[in-house]
Amino acid sequence: MSSDFVPFDRVFALAAEVFSPEIELPAGVGDIHLVRNVYGRVYVAVSDEREPGAEARASLEALARSLAARLGPHGTADTPVLFASRGLLDTLRGSERKIRAGVFFAERLVTGADWSTARDAPARPERWTLYSVKGGLGRSTTAVVLSHHLARRGSTVLVVDLDLESPGLSPALAGQGAHPDLGVTDWLIEDLVGQGDFVLDRMVGSPRWARECDGQVCFAPAHGRDPGEYVAKLGRAWMTRKGHWSDRLRKMVSDLERRYEPDVVVLESRSGIHDFAASAVTDLGARVLMFATDSASHWNGYQILFHHWKEYGLVPALREQVQIVSATIPELGKDAYVARFRERSWHLFRESLYDNLDGAVSAGDRFSFDLDFAAAPHDPLLIHWNRGLAAGSSLDGLDATAVRHAYSDFFSRFDRIANAAPTRRVE
Repeated sequence: MSSDFVPFDRVFALAAEVFSPEIELPAGVGDIHLVRNVYGRVYVAVSDEREPGAEARASLEALARSLAARLGPHGTADTPVLFASRGLLDTLRGSERKIRAGVFFAERLVTGADWSTARDAPARPERWTLYSVKGGLGRSTTAVVLSHHLARRGSTVLVVDLDLESPGLSPALAGQGAHPDLGVTDWLIEDLVGQGDFVLDRMVGSPRWARECDGQVCFAPAHGRDPGEYVAKLGRAWMTRKGHWSDRLRKMVSDLERRYEPDVVVLESRSGIHDFAASAVTDLGARVLMFATDSASHWNGYQILFHHWKEYGLVPALREQVQIVSATIPELGKDAYVARFRERSWHLFRESLYDNLDGAVSAGDRFSFDLDFAAAPHDPLLIHWNRGLAAGSSLDGLDATAVRHAYSDFFSRFDRIANAAPTRRVE
């Protein structure tokens, strides 16, 4: 590797060296933001609300030139310092990492910013997000049978299809004649022109099988009965009005909750590491069921995501909200498969989300669990593969015996953890 090559992954560490605690910062400039733009180049930004003296300004520009020289092609030597408005700097919130007191490294991204923030869960109703880093794991089927399970127990359940690029949940819940006129994508589009409230009363239906339950099931599909110009609408769904577009998603979910007063909200997220998935996982205050199989691609995807949370200091806010799910457990060798899955899950959580107890003076408040601790986030909820259970089918077409075979272990564990937080235990 050439000594002149500065890789993207080294930029943060090199910037931290240039602005190390041993370096005296110029007085009177306020917080210093090192902003990496969408092309990967880093510039220095400070608020234009302050007018630093000539000496402070020269010192800041000298630091900026040192940074540009250290970063090579990832630096910006043409404009060493940008004096930005407070409004512009506020848009960086949620993407910042602290280098030292008064110095922050921020990302200016096209996508991905929402993975760097976390929202508190609402007191009521309880929200559950079904998520996976890769698709094809039966999340839609799980959303359907979980809503049926909860409704049979007397709960009012609101199910929202947020997998807009691949809306499998909508046909699974709608059935014949139950599909509402409009859907989530329609709300996102009409809200841009002030017509969101009109859509709210026309975007929720109820599956006919829910009539047999003691509770209720309401569902908001990805699109209406007639999808219409769905591709054109989808291309505008993530536009903003004021603030971030995820603010609109939170508003939609909250407005639906106020209208239908559910006890539980089930959100099917888009799979993969995408902004829309990020909002459903980190920005709606939901507890998250993370679906996976014992495959290198799934463990690698979660390792990337958990590492990002660790880098941005989100682990304390998120780790008690996540729960791994072992999906499509094979019929043959299932005990060995589950044991192997649990061990690999434990290693992933221990390296990324659990506290390191080595040398801990007091471990009573630390978040860590033994491999075999049955209430831990790494210990999987189990969904067994069954040939009689076709992913994405309407509940009307699912065989009750197949559902029990596939989901009995899942429901037993889900019911235990739904209203309980895990108890910490020292390894």
